[in-house]
Amino acid sequence: MNQQDISAVKEFLLSLQENICSGLEQADGKARFHTDKWDRDDGGAGITRVITDGNVFEKGGVNFSHVFGNAMPASATAARPELAGRAYQAMGVSLVIHPENPFVPTSHANFRMFVAEKPGEEPVWWFGGGYDLTPYYAEEEDCVHWHQTAKNACAPFGEKYYPLFKQQCDDYFYLKHRQETRGIGGLFFDDFNELGFADSFAFVQALAKSYLDAYVPIVEKRKNTPFQEQHKQFQEYRRGRYAEFNLVFDRGTLFGLQSGVGRVESILMSLPPVVRWIYDWQPEAGSVESKLATDFLTPRDWV
Repeated sequence: MNQQDISAVKEFLLSLQENICSGLEQADGKARFHTDKWDRDDGGAGITRVITDGNVFEKGGVNFSHVFGNAMPASATAARPELAGRAYQAMGVSLVIHPENPFVPTSHANFRMFVAEKPGEEPVWWFGGGYDLTPYYAEEEDCVHWHQTAKNACAPFGEKYYPLFKQQCDDYFYLKHRQETRGIGGLFFDDFNELGFADSFAFVQALAKSYLDAYVPIVEKRKNTPFQEQHKQFQEYRRGRYAEFNLVFDRGTLFGLQSGVGRVESILMSLPPVVRWIYDWQPEAGSVESKLATDFLTPRDWV
């Protein structure tokens, strides 16, 4: 790991942000991403890109950030206490897309690299990230497509990675207080450096490039599905679960807020634009809404 390696990762992440925004703009057909570049004197800079009120996307953000600090925050050292006190730099692209149509799932993706440094010692580096899907009116064929795309992206690097990263995704995106998964999962990995820098970076690039292949065909298939107010209300109710996870459990959100060097507006862009909490609401037995919990929000093998 040297400065040239770090520069290569940054260059890739910036191109990834641009390519994902272009692909989503094409799928939307109307709205364009607003670009907001930010720079903080105390150790952070980035590019926030936000899309709102489109034909398809009610709100979405695709953010790049590159931040520095003198000591790793608690959210980053909980599982790696030996890194406490090290200086660090972290960079990544993080995105959340909230469609208008309740029949189009919300999607999330994140690809990042950390470097923890200490004078007189070799830097400790790793990659993390993945992507996951949160449907409201789920279709089995969409879930299969999502997971098959993820599996295909992992395959050239070894058969073990898709089932491993899928399991880690199911475990991570789990609301303990609700005893349910946030959605139908996908891929999640962290502290990843076992292939060495070149191959680990190649793996991350392959996964990142597969995000649009996984998501856009589902968007295209569902974006013109007619919906009524009852569908929108259920979407907003389920969005509450999304907000709960991001504010209580999400490591990226906690890291950004605890580090003090991120930009709060960019960190919280993952939250849905409209959410409703209904006291002790239960779907009607046998309804389409009830099938989300019974058929989709329990981890299962999709491919």
